[in-house]
Amino acid sequence: MLPTYESPRITFLRTATRAPGRAPRVLVADDDPEMRRLVSDTLRKDGHEIVEEPDGGRLLVRVAALYQKTGALPVDLIVSDIRMPVCTGLDILKGMRAAHWGTPVVLMTAFADDEVRRRAAQLGATLFSKPFPLADLRRTVNGLLAA
Repeated sequence: MLPTYESPRITFLRTATRAPGRAPRVLVADDDPEMRRLVSDTLRKDGHEIVEEPDGGRLLVRVAALYQKTGALPVDLIVSDIRMPVCTGLDILKGMRAAHWGTPVVLMTAFADDEVRRRAAQLGATLFSKPFPLADLRRTVNGLLAA
C-alpha cells in the first residue's frame, strides 16, 4: 500500500491566479543541488515552469520581495526542503500563512518526526519523507495544481 500525502483544506485570502494557457509555475527550493535538479527536472517533464532557489535564505528573499511588490506570490505551488541554511521551509511557510497566502506547499525532509508532521499539517502543507518515489511527488503536485 502506498503512503498517502494529503493536506488539510485551508482557506486563505491571497492565492495565485494563473492566466489561461500559462503553464503552472512551481518554485523548487532545496540546498542539495542534486535533489533540487532531480525534483525540478521531474516536474518540468509534466510541463511546469520551474523557478529554483538554492537555500532558505534566497527563498525568503524572493518571497519577501514578491510580497512587498505585489501582495501575492506569482507561483502556483512551492516544493521546498525543510532543513536549509538561513531559514527553514517550515519558517517560510509559517510566514506565508500569516500573510494569508494560500499557495499550496509540498515540504520534503529526511528528518520527519511527529513534531514536523504536526507543524506541516497545521500549516496546510503536504509532507514527503526522503527518500520518496518521484511518481508520488508528481501525482501530488499535479493534484494540488488541479484543485
